[in-house]
Amino acid sequence: MRKVRDYDAELKALNDKARSLKAKRVEQLGQLVAATGADALDAETLAGVLLDAIGSKDASAKEAWRAEGAAFFQRRGRKGGGAAAIDGSGAATEPGGDVADGSGGTANG
Repeated sequence: MRKVRDYDAELKALNDKARSLKAKRVEQLGQLVAATGADALDAETLAGVLLDAIGSKDASAKEAWRAEGAAFFQRRGRKGGGAAAIDGSGAATEPGGDVADGSGGTANG
């Protein structure tokens, strides 16, 4: 006889997992803000900088930012804490989830 599936329990487990992943992502972003020193900025300034970066159509500026971010993660990695301390996985990731070396990066714009 086939085992009956409990779809409600499976859905609840998936929702719990999604909530957990979202909470972990928020925590990682907070750690990234602190690690870069951006926590010294007021919330309005930080939001403005991020919105400007998102709205930027300048591909060369985005590439420069990506390279600077990758260098940041590499410097942090040599100090022993590195990106592993930020994302918990040992792999340096950008906020978009791409590997910091940019080998599979996507353009925002």
